[in-house]
Amino acid sequence: MSVYLLIHGAWHGAWCWGKMIALLESAGHRAIAIDLPGHGEDKTPISELTLEAYANCVATVIDGLDQEVILVGHSMGGMAVSQAAEYRPNRIKSLVYISAFLFKNGQNMIDVIPPHPYVQISDDGDTMTVSKHKVKDMLYNNCHMEDVQDAVSRWQVEALRPLLTPLELTQGNFGRIPRYYIECLRDNSVTIETQRSMQTASPCKKVFTLDTDHTPLFSTPGQLCSILLNQI
Repeated sequence: MSVYLLIHGAWHGAWCWGKMIALLESAGHRAIAIDLPGHGEDKTPISELTLEAYANCVATVIDGLDQEVILVGHSMGGMAVSQAAEYRPNRIKSLVYISAFLFKNGQNMIDVIPPHPYVQISDDGDTMTVSKHKVKDMLYNNCHMEDVQDAVSRWQVEALRPLLTPLELTQGNFGRIPRYYIECLRDNSVTIETQRSMQTASPCKKVFTLDTDHTPLFSTPGQLCSILLNQI
């Protein structure tokens, strides 16, 4: 039995992994999804959100488990996954990035991800969001409408400070964990060009391709689960 620890992306929470948890558990594995600070049911104030807080949250869950984890990050969750891997390299079997931010040491979001025309920054510069009528086009363009409506009903603003914080990674910790990337060809959020640029800069053990949007955990959960179960 493997343990999959699932880390959500921006504007989401543990709730977005429901389909994947059901599939992984039906195959006899353990799947755990958590809310990063300030997301989902976690009410940490935006003023207290940091990349370190995200990574420590992941590390704390890892510390409470009795075996190595397959640590999976979607989208922005890739930053939390990478920083947590630096903190707990001996407890992580592999890292999986699903159209996720795969940055090198010292990089933050501005260094790698081009500005998106749909993303709106708050007047105080503390948060970002996407207007509801643009969400489907940006993140869920291959998803069923019921999934889109459910996601929009749970929508939250995203703190910018964690995304603007440079990662602190070393080859001796983060660098020794096998990395896998699952790229999404129809991604209107993190374009395939950006995904492949990150892969070139931080080569992975293997890259898998899905012909879908930014959120395969909604749009193609069966295909995504098959990769996690059979090829990683």
